[in-house]
Amino acid sequence: MERWYETEVVKPLADFQNPRQEWRRLVSEVFGTFLLVIVAAGGGMVGHAYPGSISRTAAVVAPGLMVLGIILFMGKVSGAHLNPAVSLAFALRGDFPWWRVPGYIIAQLGGAALAAWFLQAALNVSAKYGSNYPASQATDWQAFLFEALLTLGLVSVILGTASGAQNVGVVGAIGVGSYIALAGLWSSPVSGTSMNPARTFGPDLLALDFSSYWVYIAGPLAGAVVAVGLAFVLRGYGGGRSGSEAAQGVLETETFRPDKA
Repeated sequence: MERWYETEVVKPLADFQNPRQEWRRLVSEVFGTFLLVIVAAGGGMVGHAYPGSISRTAAVVAPGLMVLGIILFMGKVSGAHLNPAVSLAFALRGDFPWWRVPGYIIAQLGGAALAAWFLQAALNVSAKYGSNYPASQATDWQAFLFEALLTLGLVSVILGTASGAQNVGVVGAIGVGSYIALAGLWSSPVSGTSMNPARTFGPDLLALDFSSYWVYIAGPLAGAVVAVGLAFVLRGYGGGRSGSEAAQGVLETETFRPDKA
C-alpha cells in the first residue's frame, strides 16, 4: 500500500511538468470560473434575495476584483482564462495549443454551471436573476454590438499584458481586473457586460432560459477575433515564450516560436 501510494500519488503530484498533470489546468479553470460566476451572478441573485443590499456599482466592480485575485493565485497553473472567448483568442494568437481548447471550454462551462447551481440552492432564488439579458429598451442586436466591443477591449488588454508574460503577475491582474470593473460601470445597463459565454451559460442553464443567449456567444467571440487581428497589427505573430507561458501557465508549456520573446 505504501509503495502504491508513493508511486501513484506522491511522485505524480511532485512532478508538475509531467504531461499527465493536464488535469491540474482543468481543475484550475473549473475552480476559477466557479469563483468568477459566484461573484458575477451572485450580485444579482443576492440583490434579489435581499432587496437593496447590492448596488449596481458593487455588482459590476466585484467580478473585476475577483478576476484580479484569480489571476494572481492560479495564472501560473492554467493561464486563468475563465472564458471560452479568451481560450479561443489565445489559440488564434498562437500562444495556446488548439488541442487544449475543448477541455478548457468544458471546464469553464462546468464551473459556471456549478456556481449557478450553488447560488440557486443556497439562496432559493432563480438563477435567472444572476444572468445577463439585453435591457428592455435595447434590441438583441444592440446588446450584441456592446458585447463585441467590450470583449474587443477585454481581450486586447489580456493579449497585451500576456505579450510580456505579465498576465501571470501583478500588472496583468490589475489591468484585466480594472478593465472588467470599468466596463461594467458604464455598460452594464445595456447588455449586462458579460464578455464571457461561460459566465452567462451557467445561470441560463439553471434557469432553462436561453432566449437571448446567442448575444452572449456571438458578441464575445466576434470581439475576441477582432482583438486577435489587432494584436497581430500591433505586435506581429504570437507563439513566443512570454505569451505562451502567460496563456498556458508553466505546466508543460508548448512554445510554437521558441526564438521569439
